[in-house]
Amino acid sequence: MSDHPILKVYIKPGCPWCVEAVAWLKKNGYTFEPLDVYADPALYEEMREISGQGKAPTLTYGDLLLADFGVDELVPFLKEHGIEP
Repeated sequence: MSDHPILKVYIKPGCPWCVEAVAWLKKNGYTFEPLDVYADPALYEEMREISGQGKAPTLTYGDLLLADFGVDELVPFLKEHGIEP
């Protein structure tokens, strides 16, 4: 069992930024939990509560948060916080 937090990505189907972020994470070997906020309204409310907004993708890793991002924000965020695959 890992001591690392779970990388969670709140996504919306058809969202091009979500598709791009998920593809990048998979391509680069990251393990993450995709959370479809349209399929489960409770996840949408959870995302809004955590991030203070309703835009996807939104990523959490422990207490860290990156909301409404593209890959150009994702890569530096992961590097800055030492989050590796």
